Amino acid sequence: MAKIGVIGDAQSALGYKAFGLDAFPVTTAEEALHTLRRLAKEDYGIIYITERFCKDITKEISEYVSMKTPAIIPIPGVDGNYGIGIAGVKKSVERAVGADILFGGDN
Repeated sequence: MAKIGVIGDAQSALGYKAFGLDAFPVTTAEEALHTLRRLAKEDYGIIYITERFCKDITKEISEYVSMKTPAIIPIPGVDGNYGIGIAGVKKSVERAVGADILFGGDN
């Protein structure tokens, strides 16, 4: 069975331990990237990463998009929502249906 991990600042990541997820607190984008690469090699099927770090390693995260696993999912952290998660959903819907059905046609 694939494992689920959470990468983010300590306050954000450690909260997910209560749900049985593996938490990996980091303080820099470099640590987040190193941890992401390690978890991808360790058979983590789902990796949640706080948007704070996701925005700094977007290029590297995009390398995993075409792979079956891991699924890398941006989540808000304690410092707020950067809109990265919803932007990813919007892009996926546009790709799937050929139109922006979430926000009308103006965004």
